[in-house]
Amino acid sequence: MEHKPAVAVVFHHIGPYHHARLNAAAGRLSVTGIEWSAKGYDAWGAADSPARYAKVSLFPEAAHRHPGSSQRRRAFYSALDQANPDVVAVNGWNNFGSLAAASCCVRRGIPMVVMSESARRDEPRTWWKEMIKRQIVDLYSAALVGGQRHVEYLVELGMPRDRIFIGYDVVDNGYFARRASELRTSNFEIRKKHGLPENYFLASARFIEKKNLPSLIKAYAEYRQMAEGNAPWDLVLLGEGLLRETLDAQLSTLNLHGHVHLPGFKQYHELPVYYAFARAFVHASTTEQWGLVVNEAIASRLPVIVSNRCGCVPELVADNGFTFDPVNEDELAARLLEMASLSRDDLEHLGEASRRIAARFGPDRFGEGLEQAARVAIQLTQKRFGLMGRALLLAVATCAR
Repeated sequence: MEHKPAVAVVFHHIGPYHHARLNAAAGRLSVTGIEWSAKGYDAWGAADSPARYAKVSLFPEAAHRHPGSSQRRRAFYSALDQANPDVVAVNGWNNFGSLAAASCCVRRGIPMVVMSESARRDEPRTWWKEMIKRQIVDLYSAALVGGQRHVEYLVELGMPRDRIFIGYDVVDNGYFARRASELRTSNFEIRKKHGLPENYFLASARFIEKKNLPSLIKAYAEYRQMAEGNAPWDLVLLGEGLLRETLDAQLSTLNLHGHVHLPGFKQYHELPVYYAFARAFVHASTTEQWGLVVNEAIASRLPVIVSNRCGCVPELVADNGFTFDPVNEDELAARLLEMASLSRDDLEHLGEASRRIAARFGPDRFGEGLEQAARVAIQLTQKRFGLMGRALLLAVATCAR
């Protein structure tokens, strides 16, 4: 029997999304999931399937600047002793704890895989930060990324293309597909219970600036004017955040409270209800490293309208919907109208195309990509890093994503 490499995979908190990925990887590798915080930032709820991997929680709760870097390193060294991994997969180079984890691995001589969803166009880049990041990327033996845009950026930063594998950004397709199908064939009292209109666009996002929700609402208002007399669809917007009051005020100004529904943040087990009864999904971010909500939507067989700034577009949006420029509200309004004007048969065809695309980006894709990256990392001659290499790990704390 072929030896299964032992891989420790590091996340801030192992929620249901990470759980599905790690369970899939456990079919190929000996997996230990290491979480910095047993408590997550978002109340997504617990996974509904048993773990097939070992799990280590370093702190009951961890957040920015707490605990301190020395405590993080001591806790991570202890986790390495417990897991004894052949390879460590670290989520990014500037996420919570990634600096401490990388520092420990460099000192122990353990090869690392970087899990990244950064792309060139995520934000403005400065030459000196990019120069530092090139040196940091050189500390990693291989990479697991979301898609082609992330491959291209890592190649630009010096990672050989043949050491980069795709599959980082996936969701449990089976869960969303199964629950959406069950709900669609169930008693439609469920729709009434949740106050859902007969026809609606669905959006799901944190209420923060980059999600571009005020522009989505403006475009939706324009769409309603264009579709007047043709029974325009409503808009259901899931989420919460700092812009809640701003959005409420905007809905009042545009007289849209009767047509735009804000049910709030929904936990993992509640999400399929909203996907099941939606006609189409829209995601309007001005910048988005990937966009896992698009994965959820296509797994639920929904047509999609997605900002062309989202990292997932090359992989997840093809003949299943439309893209648009997120700073062009007129274009988004036109896309909303185009989607709502399609026949039921046309919407079904788009939904079926979404299902086919989703099938290529399930948890098994994560497991396959992680195994490929881990085996490459193990085979490479490990570099030895002196004071300069370790100093660069400190410098990365100042770098943007």
